[in-house]
Amino acid sequence: MTSIKEQAAISRLLSFLQEWDNAGKVARNHILNNFIENNQGKTAPELEQEFSQGASLFLVRLTTSLRITYMTGSCLEKLLRSIGIFLSAVSSNRYLIEFLEVGGVLTLLEILGLEKIKEEDKKESIKLLQVVANSGRKYKELICESYAIELIKDLVTYDDVRLALLKGLVALLIPSLKETSKLQSKILNDSSVLQLTAHLPMFLQQASAAKAIGVLARSNWSIAEELLHLRVVHNLMAAMGNTDHSNSQRLASLTLEYFVQMFPVVEEHVRRSMGEELYQLFLSNPEDLYMKIDSIQADILAANKVNISKALYLYSRTYSDVSFPFGPHGAGQMAYVTHYQEDGEPTE
Repeated sequence: MTSIKEQAAISRLLSFLQEWDNAGKVARNHILNNFIENNQGKTAPELEQEFSQGASLFLVRLTTSLRITYMTGSCLEKLLRSIGIFLSAVSSNRYLIEFLEVGGVLTLLEILGLEKIKEEDKKESIKLLQVVANSGRKYKELICESYAIELIKDLVTYDDVRLALLKGLVALLIPSLKETSKLQSKILNDSSVLQLTAHLPMFLQQASAAKAIGVLARSNWSIAEELLHLRVVHNLMAAMGNTDHSNSQRLASLTLEYFVQMFPVVEEHVRRSMGEELYQLFLSNPEDLYMKIDSIQADILAANKVNISKALYLYSRTYSDVSFPFGPHGAGQMAYVTHYQEDGEPTE
């Protein structure tokens, strides 16, 4: 049973959180001042003690407030300093992960890119990025990757580079024959190369492309449509069959899940290409699919013949004089699927 002392501590925590939730700009500024003054330099265990083992509940409020208000600059410096207390605390790995999971790095990078943000606020953002980077190599890579994705999101808004950029990303999902031949040759000559495949540039590019495509497709419906015409589904499935790089498999699978959910025509073709058993395995947990498939299923993915762009072309030819919505689960797509099946054309 919870002791009277513990109950009192929990009650204080809930009152504090309620005070924050109900506070206006001035009151929150006061709360942040007190938090910074009283908790600077504390370790993670000390912060947990201060918040009755519920420090993360306050951190999530800080990160939420940051995402909502950073463009206005309201209390920005103090918000960043408060978050910094959590991230720089000794034994703060849990807080760091929570910050990253809500897109904290992307928010910090966006702050640096806004002209109207004060220099003091940008300096605090840089300090937090340094804290993240100092936590290890994988966190440095995350910052670089996040910056690259933000840059890509900006570039696709320009018509003169958009198509070339999307084509390039889709192409990276399938490493060139020249590169894979080099790898096979090295493996034959030196078996230790097998241990290094996870760090080969072509596979790192493949994984990054899968992630970037997912971010772009989710952020812009028209980009998702364009990617379908560039055979992104075929290439994502091929990447899912790359047993030499599990991260490529995982990220490609998560991105394919989005296209399957949003486009019935994709769902139809992917299901048919995978076969029912593999497709149901994919639906049950796309992120962990790479750990559950066998070599035959990996080969099915790698050698898939799915051609959504051909399907969309035939659909547009058939219904060129009829206006159908092309939104998610739209009548046009469903009409196309029916037509394509009845017409007897190959679906792969």
